[in-house]
Amino acid sequence: MKCFDVLIIGSGLAGQSLALRLADTHQVAIVTKRHIEDGASAWAQGGIAAVIDPADSTASHYEDTQIAGAQLCDPKATHFVVENGAAAIQWLREQGVPFTPDSDTAWGMHLTREGGHSHRRIVHVADATGAAVQETLIDRVKRHPNISILENHVAIDLIVGHKLGKPESGCMGAYLLNLDNGHVGAFAAGHTVLATGGAGKVYLYTTNPDTSTGDGIAMAWRAGCRVTNMEFIQFHPTCLYHPQAKSFLISEAVRGEGGLLRLPDGTRFMPKHDPRAELAPRDVVARAIDFEMKKRGIDSVFLDISHKSPEFLHAHFPTITARCLELGIDITKQSIPVVPAAHYTCGGVQIDLRARTDLPGLYAIGETACSGLHGANRLASNSLLECVVFAEAAAQDIRANPRQPATSLPTWDESRVGDADEEVVISHNWDELRRFMWDYVGIVRTNKRLERAQHRIRLLNREIDEYYSNFRVSNDLIELRNLVTAADLIVRSAIRRKESRGLHFSKDYPQTSARAVPTVLTNPRWPATLKRWNHAT
Repeated sequence: MKCFDVLIIGSGLAGQSLALRLADTHQVAIVTKRHIEDGASAWAQGGIAAVIDPADSTASHYEDTQIAGAQLCDPKATHFVVENGAAAIQWLREQGVPFTPDSDTAWGMHLTREGGHSHRRIVHVADATGAAVQETLIDRVKRHPNISILENHVAIDLIVGHKLGKPESGCMGAYLLNLDNGHVGAFAAGHTVLATGGAGKVYLYTTNPDTSTGDGIAMAWRAGCRVTNMEFIQFHPTCLYHPQAKSFLISEAVRGEGGLLRLPDGTRFMPKHDPRAELAPRDVVARAIDFEMKKRGIDSVFLDISHKSPEFLHAHFPTITARCLELGIDITKQSIPVVPAAHYTCGGVQIDLRARTDLPGLYAIGETACSGLHGANRLASNSLLECVVFAEAAAQDIRANPRQPATSLPTWDESRVGDADEEVVISHNWDELRRFMWDYVGIVRTNKRLERAQHRIRLLNREIDEYYSNFRVSNDLIELRNLVTAADLIVRSAIRRKESRGLHFSKDYPQTSARAVPTVLTNPRWPATLKRWNHAT
């Protein structure tokens, strides 16, 4: 058994930000399924939304967030995040993040605009903000003597007191599978943090990396935590459509800087779908593209920014320009073929303003969590901001509430299982899950489609439970188990919502209810008397 003050499961911006804030006073471990460089944060192109320009205001940022979130955004969480935005950017600058400069402004950084924003407030590093931020923080994480990086370790489940007859103990750590040697170990921690990202891989087409399998959400659900708003899966409108390009995102900022969406014949179509045209929120744009593709039987639409000068495009979108050129698309002269793809999980493990889940000692930050900020649709570039703001909130709470790690934990029992005899079962179920989720629980939903998906999920759950009970765990099995749990939570939440709001559009309930209410799921396996934090404090 290994012990740490803080065990952070996940190595993206949220997890690294928290580790750096705590490492001077705590022994911290960062758990990552592959290498610390992998993860969705590094894929973020657009930037980080924050009120920097004095002509802008947090009230405006709040209002834009609420409009994009279809008025479902939690007011307290939204105010909390936007009001801490400038401090988050300042912290990143202090870490050395090289935001794109602008010498013509008093604040010294270039601000761009993205869909849904009423002002230029997106701080960025050209068109590769996530990668630049990650590169900076990873260097600092690797050099800190109090941070242990556990690469090639997969979290299987949380270790929780109420399963061990110690309900007062809350979360006590986690069981981790070491992929290098196949050994499962118990890792004790005074504080455990879920920062595992979203569940994009539950869908056939996604902009997310292969590691985005809903691990933190599934583990928290099995441990007894509430999960909120899982029906709201954001489909990014513009993923590059090319047989040689996997999950390459065409940034929101391309439309923010004047990119136009066109049909194959060159006709613009967004103005007839929404008065904001290409600057409408992502859910509106994604549904419009989906509608045009299905109506006309076309494989993609086209994003055209060739009317901008080559110098402008190379300066603002060097990564996109270079990648497209590698694939034979010169964006200075040609339009970019694009399709929608699953991009962001707006719901997740329910947390408070201190990033605390329902279990003492367990926190969730980043895309894994549901703080209430994103409501029914995430406003562009609010996600990286949320990571940094809630990392600081969690750090403050952890420092203020010290907890000692357990001195002993039960070891992982593999005495009654054997080696898997047919790995094809896992690969077949993985493929089936992602295909029916794309077909039945995608951008447009119906009751019948959701019922079909729920029926398939029940069958898969039974197969996976039997497989899990009889064979040694593997990375593929753990991820499939978590994806099916995430899919189940998405479908349950979608069935409960008897309206269309934000990212959840139902043909059976096309109207939006007058009152915006979150969808909160409670695991029926755990009683209401489960010891929880007092969230009123």
